[in-house]
Order: sequence, then C-alpha cells, then structure tokens
Amino acid sequence: AAPATAKKEWPLLDKQAVATFGIAMVAMGEELGADMTARTYLHLFQYCEPPVRRSVPLGLALLSVSSPMKNTVIDTISKMTHDTDQDVAISAIVALGLVAGGTNNAKVAASLRSLASYYAKEPGVLFAVRLAQGLVHAAKGLVTLSPHHPDRSLLQPVALAALIAMVHISLDFKGLILGKYHFLLYVLVAAMRPRMLVTLDEDLKPLQVTVRVGTAVDTVGQAGQPKTITGFQTHKTPVLLAMGERAELATDEYLSLTSFMEGIVILKKNPEYQGDTSN
Repeated sequence: AAPATAKKEWPLLDKQAVATFGIAMVAMGEELGADMTARTYLHLFQYCEPPVRRSVPLGLALLSVSSPMKNTVIDTISKMTHDTDQDVAISAIVALGLVAGGTNNAKVAASLRSLASYYAKEPGVLFAVRLAQGLVHAAKGLVTLSPHHPDRSLLQPVALAALIAMVHISLDFKGLILGKYHFLLYVLVAAMRPRMLVTLDEDLKPLQVTVRVGTAVDTVGQAGQPKTITGFQTHKTPVLLAMGERAELATDEYLSLTSFMEGIVILKKNPEYQGDTSN
C-alpha cells in the first residue's frame, strides 16, 4: 500500500508572517494608507500559505488598535474567527481584543460572547476568547492600547514595541501562552495609558474647567480658523476622550500650555480675560 501523504508542517515563526506585520507598521501612520492596506491583507489571506494567513488578522488589528469605529476591519476579523485552521481563528480572536481594547465596544463584546459558546469545548481557543474579552473591557473602558497620540500626530515607540511583541507571541499562541509562558501577556501593560483629559493649574493642582468634546475634523490646509470639532458636548474636566474625539477649552479664562488637549494638560490664567461684564 502507498504510504499516506503526511500533512506539511509549517513553521510557527515564518519570515513572511513577520513581513506581514511590517506592512501594517508602515501604513498605520495615516488613514488612507490604512484603508488601502486592509484590502492588501484580504488578498494575502486569500492566496498565501498558512503562516501568512495566521498573521493577517493580527496585522489588521495593528492598523486600528483600540479603534473599533471601522466596521470593515471588525467584520473582516470576525469572519476569520470561524476559520478551519484553528491557529487563524486564535489569531483573529486576539486581534478582536486588540481592535476594541479598552473601549467596551458592544458589537465586539457580543461577538466574543457568541464565540465563547461556539468554542465551549475547545479549552485553548476559549482561553483566547476570555483574553480578548478582558482586553475589550480593560480598566472598565478607561484605558487605550493605541500607540498614537491625537490625530496620529505622534507615535509612542514603547507602546508600539509592546504591540509588536504581542502579535509575535500570538503567532505561537498554543506553544507560548497555553504553554509555560503565559506571563508574556504582560508586555501589553507597556501599551496601556489612560484616556482621560485632566486639567491642572500652574501649581499642578487639579482644576475644573469646561471643555467641548466632539468628533475631530481634519483642518489641514484650510484657510482661516476653521472649527476643529463637530457635534460637540460641553463637559467639566476630568473627561474621557474616545478614539477619534477631540477636546477644546470652552472658556477664555485659561490658556493651555499645549496645542493638543489630551492626557494631563497644564492651564494658566489668561492675562487678557475680562470676566463676565454683563453685570
């Protein structure tokens, strides 16, 4: 009898799989490039070998970390969670956790709940689902994993390094995380930072001021002083900023020492402020 053809064993850490992450790292800096790259990833998923297919959902996650507003990315990764290759499914589940990390996104949370019942009899995959659920509800929705400061203007190298390490670890999820090295997940701590906007005075004491929080508008190249936010609501600091939102001071009493209102912002008194003269 002819010997049975052995199933080909693919390497877990393949150079092409790592190169797949490189595409996301180059494109994650701006919106248009990220959209075009998502299409490239779909071609890779369709035509490439298993090591590359396993890294595609993680590459897609790098394009929009903690930014689940793009339904195309979430829908694409959700389809990959039911792939016949279990390694692809695990990568896609971890990718869902990264895309919605710290946002409490209801759509992703519902998707992960259905995956938990679907993979109830697969302990390894179920662990990945629980991990993703933990990432989605990280710090009850008060932190972000995104390596970008507002408007993709500045990148945090430490946060990006933590995410790159995480996606490499996820390529061998069964051997590392389900083996003896589950503590490697702690690398993600380096990418976590609060989403709060906190205002302080010049003596670094908390200061409550009114700010307008709304959807950010791209004003690059526009003449004059166009509005930088739209559909805003007025709040008192401290306030939470979601991905794609921007804040601006609603009063002329204080001046910000930074051009971006994010994180901890120091305010100083406006010397030209006259106060309420209506009385």
